[in-house]
Amino acid sequence: MFSNISRCALALTLSLLSLPALAQEFPASHIAKAREAISATRATDSFDTILIRASGQLKNQLTANNPDQADRISIVVDEEAIALASRRGDLELEAARIFAATFSEAELAEITAFFNTETGKKYLSATPILARELGKAARIWANGINRDLAANAQKKLAEGDN
Repeated sequence: MFSNISRCALALTLSLLSLPALAQEFPASHIAKAREAISATRATDSFDTILIRASGQLKNQLTANNPDQADRISIVVDEEAIALASRRGDLELEAARIFAATFSEAELAEITAFFNTETGKKYLSATPILARELGKAARIWANGINRDLAANAQKKLAEGDN
């Protein structure tokens, strides 16, 4: 599963990329290294649910309007979803181009090597828990900062009134 930390890292990566960089062509070896890094980091695993979610939402929408056609709707939507599944490769290629625009072949090889180690695999497995716990720690810290900032500012402002 694509974690919050991984999503943030990917979003940052995407925001740093310029359009001309994405439009450029890369040697096949560079794209191959990017694909290996994507596989090792499981960067696109969360995309597997896009078509499933879209078909489920469409089934619900169409069935709500035509409940008597629920079985037929389900069959037709499933057939059409299966027909579109081959387009997943387009997304993988675009992801590989994004990785290739961001990292050199050598860097991609290093990323792949790390995430194929036991430590790299543990990092990927632990990332959702880390993200949750880091988020909780940040919220607690922010609450304390907000409380102390308000108290300290109010105290200083009250001192100025005297």
